[in-house]
Amino acid sequence: MSIEDAKKDLIDPTELRVGVNMGNILLVTDKTAEGLPIGISPDIGAAIAERLGVKLKLVPYKSPGAVADDVDKGAWDIGNIADEPKRAETISFCQSYVEIPCTYLVADDSPLKTIEDVDKPGIRVAISERSAYDLYLTRTLKHAELVREEGLANAAKLYFDQKLDALAGLIPALKENVEENPGYHLIPGQYMAVRQAVGTSPSAKALNAFVQEYLTEAKSSGYVQELIDKHGVTGKLFVASD
Repeated sequence: MSIEDAKKDLIDPTELRVGVNMGNILLVTDKTAEGLPIGISPDIGAAIAERLGVKLKLVPYKSPGAVADDVDKGAWDIGNIADEPKRAETISFCQSYVEIPCTYLVADDSPLKTIEDVDKPGIRVAISERSAYDLYLTRTLKHAELVREEGLANAAKLYFDQKLDALAGLIPALKENVEENPGYHLIPGQYMAVRQAVGTSPSAKALNAFVQEYLTEAKSSGYVQELIDKHGVTGKLFVASD
C-alpha cells in the first residue's frame, strides 16, 4: 500500500495522531515534563509517523476503553491498545506487536490454587475496568463476580482494601504487587495473553494496510525487541507471535 494512499486516510494529511493508553505501565514507562508518554507504544507511533513522512501528535488517554471510545471521532488516526473481539466490533486491528501474559494474585492462605478454581460461585475478583482481560473474563467467567476499578493501581487497592478473593491482571504488574505485599502469590499459568496492537477506523483501509506492513517488518527486523530492551521491560513484554 502506497504512502500517499495511507496519508489520505489521516485526519490531517501532514500529521499522524496516535491514541496512547497511559494506564499500561509496561507500554508507557514514563512521561515527559509536558505529560506526554514515553515508552514502546509512543515509539511505535513515532516510527509509523516517520515512515509516513508526517509529524507525530501523541494523544494520551487514561484507559484503553477511553481510546476505543474515540474511534471515528476525529481524535486519533491510530489507537495503540490491545486487540480484543469486543473492541474489534468498531476498530480494525493490525497484527499485534507485543503480548503480556495474565493471571490472578491471591493470598498465600487462599483456597484458590489453579486458574479454574477462580470461576466458582461467591468468588469476587478485582479487575481494571474495560481492560482487555476484563473484556475477556467478562465473556468467559461463568460464576465468579468481577469487581471493577479504573486502572491497575486502583484495582489492586480495591483488592487489598476489601480483601477480595483474587486480583486479575498482567503478570509483570502482579509480580510487583507481590514484592510490595508479603503473604501473596500468583496462581501458576495464565488465563490469556493481552496482545497489544495498533487499530484504525474501519474506513481507513489504506492506512491500516500500511501499518500492517510496517509492523510485520518491525517484528521480523528485531526493532520491537530493541524497544522492549530499551525501555527496561525485557522479560515482562514479549514480541507477539504471528
